Amino acid sequence: MSETSTASAGPARYLARDIRSGIVVFFVAIPLCLGIAIASGAPPLSGLIAGMVGGLVVAWASGSQLSVSGPAAGLTAIVLGVIESYGYGGLLLATALAGVFQIALGLLRMGVIGAFVPSGVIKGMLAGIGLILIGTQIPLALGHGASTEAGLTTPDALLAGVSPLAVAITLVCLAILVLFETPWVKNRPSLSVLPAPLIAVLVGVAMSLGARVFDIGMTLSPAQHVQLPGLTGPQAFFDALQLPSFGHLTTPGIYIAAATIALVASLETLLSVEAVDEMDPLGRTSDTHRELKAQGLGNLVSGLIGGLPMTAVIVRSSANVQAGGRTRLASFIHGILLLVSVAFLAFALETIPLAALAAILLFTGYKLARPALIAAQYRAGWRRFLPFAATIVAILATDLLIGVLTGIAVALYFLVRAHHGGAMQSTHHGDHVLLRLNSEVSFLNRQDLRDRLARVAPGGHLIIDGSANRFMDPDIQEDIDHFISGAPGRGITVELRGLARHTATYTEAEGGRLMASPAA
Repeated sequence: MSETSTASAGPARYLARDIRSGIVVFFVAIPLCLGIAIASGAPPLSGLIAGMVGGLVVAWASGSQLSVSGPAAGLTAIVLGVIESYGYGGLLLATALAGVFQIALGLLRMGVIGAFVPSGVIKGMLAGIGLILIGTQIPLALGHGASTEAGLTTPDALLAGVSPLAVAITLVCLAILVLFETPWVKNRPSLSVLPAPLIAVLVGVAMSLGARVFDIGMTLSPAQHVQLPGLTGPQAFFDALQLPSFGHLTTPGIYIAAATIALVASLETLLSVEAVDEMDPLGRTSDTHRELKAQGLGNLVSGLIGGLPMTAVIVRSSANVQAGGRTRLASFIHGILLLVSVAFLAFALETIPLAALAAILLFTGYKLARPALIAAQYRAGWRRFLPFAATIVAILATDLLIGVLTGIAVALYFLVRAHHGGAMQSTHHGDHVLLRLNSEVSFLNRQDLRDRLARVAPGGHLIIDGSANRFMDPDIQEDIDHFISGAPGRGITVELRGLARHTATYTEAEGGRLMASPAA
C-alpha cells in the first residue's frame, strides 16, 4: 500500500518518522537561528526564541503539515534597520504588530497575494537580501566580534585585526557546505541525510577547541563565539524573556516597519509553503489563508516574549521532508528540543565560533544571489530582467520595502506599455481610416486615441470597429462622442460597428450598421 493511500491512517502511523525528522530539523535550526540573530544585530537568544515559537505554536496552527517556521535570512536587512531606528524593544513591538497585520490578512483571505507579485521582483528581493547577508557576515568571517561589526566601514578597518583561525574556520566550513551540494554527496544516502550546517558547526567547534587544547598560538576570544550570558538554567531563561517597548505605539514609523515585516514575511512564507507542497510525498495542498493566520500568531507571540520575526523557512522545511517528516509533530519536536537546549545546554551553544555561523550565512547569501540566477533572469528578456535588477539596486540603495515597490513599479511599466501598444490599431487607405478597438481600452490609451483621430483628414471616412472590444473606459467613450459631434462640421463621415452594447449614445441604423446619433 502506498504512502499516499495510507495518509488517512492518522499521525500515529508516522510517529517514528516525525521524531527522527524533528531531531534532524533541530540540528539544522540551531546554527541558523543563532546566525540569523547575530546577522540581524539582535541578541542570539532572540533567534532561538523565534525558532521555539515556530515549533511550539505555529506548527499546530499552520495550514501546512510539513513547513517549519523560524527566523528567516530574508528578514535580516529589515530587522537590522528597525533595531538601528527604534532599538531592540521597538523591533519586538514591530514584530508583534506585524503578527496582528498577518492575522488580518489571513482573515481577509489574502493568502493569494504572492501570486500578484512578479516572480522577477521576488527573485530580486531574495538576491538583494543575499547580497546584504554576504556584506554583513564578512566581518564575522574575518574574526571580528559581533559587537564591533557595525564600526567596520572601510577596507583598512575590516582587514585590521583579522584572525587567521577565524578565517580558517570560515573556509573549512564553506568547503563542507559546498561539498554537501555536490552529486558525490547527494548520491550517497548515508551522507546526504546528515545536515550540512550541523557538520560545519561541529567542525568549527572542534577547530576552535583544538587550537586552545594544543596551544598552536592562535585562539578565539569569547567575543568571537556565540554569547548567551546568564543562561544557567530554566529559570534564567524565563527571566531573560523581554517585553516590547510599548512606548513606541505613538511612533508612526513603527507601523511602517511592522507593515514591511508583515509583507515580506508573508511573501516568503507563501513561497516556502508552495515549494514544500511540491515536495510533499503525500501530495497535500496547504491552506495559505490559515498559514498567514498561523504566522501572524507566531509573530505576535515571538514579539511579546523577545523573539525575532519569523516566516515559514524553506531550508528547515526541506530538511524536514528529506528526513522523512510527515506531520506537524516533526516541527513541534524541533521546537521542544530548541527549548531544552537553551534552558539546559546554553554552555554548549557558547562553544560555537561566530566564523562557523558566518560561513553558513555566507553560503546562504550566495545561493540567494548566485550568478546563475542573475544570468537566467537576463536571458529571460528585459521585461523580466529590469524589474529584477531594479529591485536589487533599490534594496541596496534604500531598504527592502522601497526595493520591492520599485521592482513592482518597473514591472507595471512593462505591463502598461504592452497594454498601451495593443489596445487599438488604425489602417489608412486614402481618406478612409479603419480604427479597431481591441478587447480592453482604458484611460491610459486616451492620448493614443486622440492622436489617431487627429490624423483623420477633413472630408474623410472613419470606421470605428469595436466588434472585439469587451471594455471601454468612459473617458474613451467621451473622446469618441466629442469627435463624432464635431465630425459633420469637418465633412467627416463616421461609421460605428459593434459599439451599441457599450453605451446608449449609439443606436442601430439601417443595414445593421451602427451610426452616431446626435448627442442629447
